[in-house]
Amino acid sequence: MSATLNERDALPDWAAELRDKYLAGEASTFVLYRNVFDVVLHQGQLLDLKTFVASVLVGATKQTVVEISAEFGVTVTRGELLLPEQGDLVDKLHALEVQLRTRQGMGLIVPYADLLMPGEGGGLLSTQERLVSTVFHRWSLDRAMMAADNITILITESLGALDQVLLNSPKVSAIEVPMPELAARTALVKHLDAQLSEQQVALYAQRMSGLRAVQIEGLMKASGGHGIEASERESLIRQLLGQAPDAEERARRFAAITAGMTRWEIVKLIQPTLDVPSADPDEDVLRLIQARKRELIEKECDGLIEFVEPKHGLSAVGGAQHIKGELEQVAKSLREGDTALTPMGLLAVGPMGAGKTFVIKAFLKEAGLSAVALKNFRSKWVGSTERNLERVLATVKAMGPIAVLIDEGDRSFGKDGGEGGDDGTSSRVIARLKEFMSDTDNRGRVLFILLTNRPDKLDTDIKRPGRLDRKIPFFYAETAAERAQVMKAVLGRHTRADALDDAGLQAVCEPLAGYSNADLEAVALLGLEFAHRRQGLALLDALTEAREDFIPPQERDMIAFMEMLAVSETSRRSLLPERFQKMPVQDIQLQLTQARARALMR
Repeated sequence: MSATLNERDALPDWAAELRDKYLAGEASTFVLYRNVFDVVLHQGQLLDLKTFVASVLVGATKQTVVEISAEFGVTVTRGELLLPEQGDLVDKLHALEVQLRTRQGMGLIVPYADLLMPGEGGGLLSTQERLVSTVFHRWSLDRAMMAADNITILITESLGALDQVLLNSPKVSAIEVPMPELAARTALVKHLDAQLSEQQVALYAQRMSGLRAVQIEGLMKASGGHGIEASERESLIRQLLGQAPDAEERARRFAAITAGMTRWEIVKLIQPTLDVPSADPDEDVLRLIQARKRELIEKECDGLIEFVEPKHGLSAVGGAQHIKGELEQVAKSLREGDTALTPMGLLAVGPMGAGKTFVIKAFLKEAGLSAVALKNFRSKWVGSTERNLERVLATVKAMGPIAVLIDEGDRSFGKDGGEGGDDGTSSRVIARLKEFMSDTDNRGRVLFILLTNRPDKLDTDIKRPGRLDRKIPFFYAETAAERAQVMKAVLGRHTRADALDDAGLQAVCEPLAGYSNADLEAVALLGLEFAHRRQGLALLDALTEAREDFIPPQERDMIAFMEMLAVSETSRRSLLPERFQKMPVQDIQLQLTQARARALMR
């Protein structure tokens, strides 16, 4: 192949970075990490990473290439080298060291390097693991080996899984292999389907953000023995589409992105398109791509994240006009790509049942922002938690612009969220999360949103500006008119509520002071049930009966405490209800202390 360590052209950015650092003499030992189980498109061929490194980065300029692995030991893959057949791995490395000192132009490749040289998090290290790590550390500092124009490339998915002493060597350079950027995805889509127009290529590449190249290949290429063949898929899909417009073209396009799927999976995937067909075949294809992308990414992240797909925008939110106005401005900045006005993160605080989750999801719909919910990634297996987090963060970054939703954030990231005796795992997780959240490169691309009714349990530093810039307080509806707006919005999602008499609905809501949004929704749904059971019963009368029948939760002290927490956390007075807006800070703290005592010290 033409591309070598002396040529920058046609190299991915990470490979060009490695080449530059090597030629500048910064290091002769490199660690490739993160997206290492992927393929690279090079000169019309898709190569797995190890093959790309061996044949393009190393093999084109080095006379001898040696692979070192826990599975096969020391293997010469190019050139000739005399090594002892007997002895353990350390013995063979010592023999190899003699060659590295005396021969010019040797390349060493170490796949799954963390299996040979695991970090302490992997448990007690064996004597051989310690010796192997010592050998590679010593080689990284050996001036004679560097002068001999030799290079060592270690490959691992997670830096945390590799021996940290080796990583801390001043002559070891770690280089991240990222998820494919837009340009790489565009080239790959064009390579995989030459029949697509430039516009289609651009749309597909944009929609496939967050996928590895190997996943995109699997999504677009012919089956190759998995699932049913392309001709069978196209025939099946053509039958499913029936008399749909452009059925032939749609069938061909759908077949191209259902590789590896069974008949049942294809029917399940295509059915939503049949239920709500689009006038544009491209829109249907993009919907299928999104569905498959969701499936692939959720599987890739081991269920650590799940996609959030809101059904309603902010117009479906009743009341809370001041909060809606604030969120509409943030949504506008996101839609327009105005990063200067886009916060790094949002903290939604307030008592349970105040509508935090519903309003935030409506905001995501309003902003047209893709979103994932971060599930609990803590693991009882030592070392797994950090790797899980790194996998999630790498995927999220590649999918941007995106929102990361963390409900009940105090449980995952609270001061006491970790279990005792976790060997510092919780503190390392929190530190890594803080680092990612405060990375200004993520502004406008990754928006963290934490929701909690107990912000006092959150780590203080995670709440500072630069991580969670906007702190939005949620409260129960203050007036009967606001409660009526909430109830009308709830009714509007289930029945026609525009004909309801506003004055009558407000009268129904007048006695409901202190009811949460969740309570008001429960009353509204109970009223709908009463009206359905007794034909002819007016909805307002049914709501009145439901109001009298419903018993709300009685956690008044805890709710008052959560309200004062929301007041103390908010970043702007204008977002508070009128009764709190002019309250002096010392009075807020006094009332918070008193509310805490009543709620927690009974």
